[in-house]
Amino acid sequence: QNIPTRTDLGKRLRKVFKPEAGNILVDADYSQVELRVLAHMSKDEIMCNAFKDDQDIHTICASQIFDVPVDKVSKQLRSRAKAVNFGIIYGISGFGLSENLNITPKEAKSFIDTYLNTYPGIQEYMDNTIKRANEQGFVKTLFNRKRVIPELQNKNYMIRQSGERMALNTPIQGTSADIIKKAMVQVYERMNCLNLKSKMILQIHDELVFDVVLDEVDIVCDIIRDVMENVCSLSVPLKVDINIGSNLMEAK
Repeated sequence: QNIPTRTDLGKRLRKVFKPEAGNILVDADYSQVELRVLAHMSKDEIMCNAFKDDQDIHTICASQIFDVPVDKVSKQLRSRAKAVNFGIIYGISGFGLSENLNITPKEAKSFIDTYLNTYPGIQEYMDNTIKRANEQGFVKTLFNRKRVIPELQNKNYMIRQSGERMALNTPIQGTSADIIKKAMVQVYERMNCLNLKSKMILQIHDELVFDVVLDEVDIVCDIIRDVMENVCSLSVPLKVDINIGSNLMEAK
């Protein structure tokens, strides 16, 4: 899980992960599952509609917060919107975002403020989540997995802030983890029922890797997509990208 993905060396290192002789690797990757969970939990209409219409969420976000037409969104603007999108999930501060994007904290805070004004449902969700966490001392995932957060009661301001970030992040990241674990169980059961020789061998964050016998590729891919995209019912669709290769680099 700690192999770098953005460097050439990291990509080449993935070549060492190979299936059994004669088999092929199948990689099934949830597309933006945490943002889809955020859309579901916040019920933000703009974000939900973007996912329902199968739009590129980072491009749509960039268009809205930087006030440019969708077809005029540059790679740089999309990259900045992506950083804000994922930063919101992790409760990022203006300072943290400024370091990620190499801009001033003032510019970064402006990006975050504009984002939250654009997606009012997310601001309301964040406010309600922190309020409820402070009252109860814990948060839950969508499947009622509970995390107690004692940091919220700490006298140290910085530790309390850390607790608030945990309170915001845990329901989203925790629900995403729950979803993929439920999918793993169901995929295994479906493959086992059919006495397939292929095996699920690895989970990496929001992706699953399979060592697949060549004549089972089609049926395994059908099972993976059906289970992973229908494992639970959210207000936005779950989407899975499936790739095949002779090693993990090729299957990404």
